Amino acid sequence: MRRMRGGAQAHLIEADDGCFYVVKFRNNPQHSRVLINEAVGAVLLECLGISAASFAVVSVSREFLAENSALCLELGTRREPFEPGWHFGSRYPGHPEKLAVYDFIPDLLLRQVVNLREFHGILAFDKWTGNADGRQAVFYRTGSGPAARRAGFHALMIDQGFIFNGPHWDFPDGPLYGLYHRALVYEGVRSLDDFQPWLDRVVNCPAGVLDEACRRLPLEWIRDEQEALDRLLETLWHRRRRVPDLLCDVRNARPALFPNWR
Repeated sequence: MRRMRGGAQAHLIEADDGCFYVVKFRNNPQHSRVLINEAVGAVLLECLGISAASFAVVSVSREFLAENSALCLELGTRREPFEPGWHFGSRYPGHPEKLAVYDFIPDLLLRQVVNLREFHGILAFDKWTGNADGRQAVFYRTGSGPAARRAGFHALMIDQGFIFNGPHWDFPDGPLYGLYHRALVYEGVRSLDDFQPWLDRVVNCPAGVLDEACRRLPLEWIRDEQEALDRLLETLWHRRRRVPDLLCDVRNARPALFPNWR
């Protein structure tokens, strides 16, 4: 359908299941590891109950790539084809020609986002997983016509490619990493209690969730990464109880973002 913005050079593609996916290719400019990050992040967010795009492993054939010449890497003046095979697909929330999806809405409308408190939960997630990027989200209205306008906007958390510090697979723990760029979403935070129920879900996340995430990864993504991936997920498991302190570090580093947190 079209190329999307961002360093991974993802493309919006219609799949044969009738759904649309923002596809990140294995040979993207950021690193093949970002596909693993995206998939693991999607499984964790589902467990935490935070609104995020569901994912699928999308097969792209050599014939499909040949028929769609726009599906290529743009590296300066050079163009290189994407590789055929299994790639990461983030499901688009509807038909792109029928559903308006926004990456920015003004503050007046941002206050009408029905799941605005989930920005508290996603911050807990981002601190746990060491997201080294700013928090990304998109907004759309559910339903259609006057009913959709009354229902307000729904936020969808997207782009988990730079959890685990992107391709580096470590946890730099910079206190300002993972923040959303609109301070309004944090106005409701008065204490650590306002990060519930997501904070408890992080701290008490069952180990089986990480096993489930591994089972959903194609073998060709892992290749020689299995040992490094095991170490990464073991570190992730052990750091979950540090998340309350990491959230306090954010508040101490930028108190103006949390004017009501005393």
